[in-house]
Amino acid sequence: MGYINIDGKLQALQDATIPADNRAFRYGYGLFETMLVLDGVIQLADYHCDRLWSGAAALYLQVPKLLTREALVQEVLRTVAKNKLEKCCRVRLQLYPGSGGFFDNVSQQAHYLIECFSLEPHVPELNEIGLTIGIAEGLQKSPDALANYKTTNALLYAIAAQQAKAHKWNDALLCNTHGHIIESTIANIFWIKDDMMYTPPLTEGCVAGVMRRYIMQKIAVAESILTTETLQHADAMFLTNAIRRIKWVRKFDTTIYNHGAVLNIVQQIF
Repeated sequence: MGYINIDGKLQALQDATIPADNRAFRYGYGLFETMLVLDGVIQLADYHCDRLWSGAAALYLQVPKLLTREALVQEVLRTVAKNKLEKCCRVRLQLYPGSGGFFDNVSQQAHYLIECFSLEPHVPELNEIGLTIGIAEGLQKSPDALANYKTTNALLYAIAAQQAKAHKWNDALLCNTHGHIIESTIANIFWIKDDMMYTPPLTEGCVAGVMRRYIMQKIAVAESILTTETLQHADAMFLTNAIRRIKWVRKFDTTIYNHGAVLNIVQQIF
């Protein structure tokens, strides 16, 4: 039996409910963090909290005073322990407002929901079989004030993922309204050219990934606009997120990428 945590109350998964007029359900109004737990420790917990608190302010969510960063971390670990998944698991933490409409005179106090999912230990490791990716068609992400946060309004990513399935890709890349490639459905993008590593700047509209931040604090990375032509001439490419960490991309379009360069990055960071 699995358990989830809603506002500090642990409940059996099959018994948990939310009101039909909840604004997260109605409008995709909310934020989420996907966190990796290894041996009872939340990886990059401070980075996740930084983004979550910043996003809450951007969405006009009022975090309860008692819900400090430390308290929220403890609630995550309590939920993990209840599910007996301390060794290795994925946690989804969602922050969202209560019920109502756009202009109702209702509280903006944030609620939270914590879910845990079993994770195979090999998932965070570097892949030996490279990914094949392509560009999603007919979809563009605006580089607006909310673009850097992981909001629950994820329809753009969901449709891009369906396109990836249809094309038998492992993932799909998304472009912004300027036609520049910015990220994949679940990850940030890095590429290597002539021994220099690059990634799109946050001003292009990609999510401010915690693994992206971690890598950029460990290794020199230049921020640069990314186009299809740039990727076609790159020496290596990889995708990053908090759960999968670094994943080598083998093929984009007709371009085949180097595995050794990505392996070298992994050895330097972890």
